[in-house]
Amino acid sequence: MTARVIVRFLLAALFLAAGTIHLLDPRLFLPIMPPAIPFPLFCIVASGVAEISGGLGLLIASPLVQTAAGLGLVLLLLAVFPANIYMAAHHVRVHGFPEHDWEAWARLPLQPLLILTVAWVSWPARKIRS
Repeated sequence: MTARVIVRFLLAALFLAAGTIHLLDPRLFLPIMPPAIPFPLFCIVASGVAEISGGLGLLIASPLVQTAAGLGLVLLLLAVFPANIYMAAHHVRVHGFPEHDWEAWARLPLQPLLILTVAWVSWPARKIRS
């Protein structure tokens, strides 16, 4: 099994777990929703459905499905980034997380890394011609 496949499975597990939490307890995420976002509870539930769908899509053996799932997850990660910024800028804590303000700020540069990793595991590998 290649590193790319292992990371794809780990990401699938991450998104399936996160999506499940969003659906089981959507109100948990209300404090991190920027006030300008309309229908915050609906957005939280929709993001949970998208996370579960994307996680399942990463597990399906079809490259077309994996690519579609990866694209959906990249778009989702871009869409939720304002909530991560809001959480850091307004010192929002959910069940004690983050414990320190720096942790919320340190999370922000991880989002582009997560986006690149999702793209890496879900886009088909191209063979380089010599």
